[in-house]
Amino acid sequence: MEITGAILAVGALVFLAHLFSALFEKTRIPDVLPLLFIGLMAGPVLNIIPREAFGAIGPVFTVIALIVILFYTGLGMNLSNLLNSAAAGLTVTAVNFAASVAVVTVLAAMFLGYSLLEALALGAIVGGTSSAVVIPVTARLALDGEVKTALVLESTLSDVLCIVFTLAFIKAAQMHSINPGLIAGQIASSFVLATLIGLLAALFWSAILEKVRLFENSTFTTPAFVFVVYGIAELLGYSGAIAAFAFGIMLGNVHSINAPKLARHLPAKLIHLNDLEKAFFSELVFLLKTFFFVYIGLMLSFKSIPNFLLGLVFSVILYGVRLPVIKLSFRRQLSDYDRFIAVTMIPKGLAAAVLASLVSASGLPTGAQTQDIVYSMVLCTIIISSLLAFLADKKYKPGGAIVPPNPHVSA
Repeated sequence: MEITGAILAVGALVFLAHLFSALFEKTRIPDVLPLLFIGLMAGPVLNIIPREAFGAIGPVFTVIALIVILFYTGLGMNLSNLLNSAAAGLTVTAVNFAASVAVVTVLAAMFLGYSLLEALALGAIVGGTSSAVVIPVTARLALDGEVKTALVLESTLSDVLCIVFTLAFIKAAQMHSINPGLIAGQIASSFVLATLIGLLAALFWSAILEKVRLFENSTFTTPAFVFVVYGIAELLGYSGAIAAFAFGIMLGNVHSINAPKLARHLPAKLIHLNDLEKAFFSELVFLLKTFFFVYIGLMLSFKSIPNFLLGLVFSVILYGVRLPVIKLSFRRQLSDYDRFIAVTMIPKGLAAAVLASLVSASGLPTGAQTQDIVYSMVLCTIIISSLLAFLADKKYKPGGAIVPPNPHVSA
């Protein structure tokens, strides 16, 4: 009966996801919210599905969802637009991370009694934004191309900063010392070498893709190869997420490399994915996105009301910090709509929740409180960002959001 119930729930959830997507078309209410609340009700509220039920499968699923979403996002990016937005994306990533870490560190040290390194660890955990949240929420919004690309870049790159700095601060707190040079080296290698792995892998795959298509049932070979690229990057100690993102960008822009002056130097003609393969990825992203947000709701845990309220207060403060960050990061004047959306896009995701659990398991005195605060911030920022995006779309864009070519990549 348990297996039958699980299968029934999966089928019902897919139908509900389509219903929520249609609801978004009518009301502009992001389908992130009902999916998240389904997970909350089934998990921490009613305890119908305990967190332990997923075992080791849960983290694997979230990584798969992240890989596919990042690859598919990169696939749809225009290289020239990406280059034009790179400066803004890098700036907003660095400035927002530094400002968030600084503010949270001061608050935690002054009002919660955290040591400096414990406060820095909390700040590093919540210093980034979640690509698995930002990308679907902004997918249908009528944002300026540079702003949207910068927000996607920030959500992708900031994960690396959060992971590297959090692990470094945990280790420093345990050893009572810190090595800035080691941290800088890890960040540089993770960014640069992961990007190189993704770009080279995309060129290789593009060169052999035509031969791969000759095999029967080859549609899934591209996502399988993306997983391989991610795994290789991670095994080498670099960011698999950035490698998958770079893979998608290069594969989606190989037509620019096939220019006559370059083509004669290549060993084979480079080709990109056809419409059928892109449609397959579209459906895959839709399904993974659906289960991802439900899974986030299931995994959240709120054991302390005071800590939950602290998370809410920290979240609101970070939204206040975000406005000057956006003003500093973009050289030109943004429209009210673009600026409003850019300010709201600071949701925390599963990466923050996982890092918080690492702090809790590290033995630091403030580990349990840090975990509760971060879980609260994950929930609060996802809800606030989604609702503010909805309100901005109503206030500044009376006609509603622009629907992209692929209707499955929804809010």
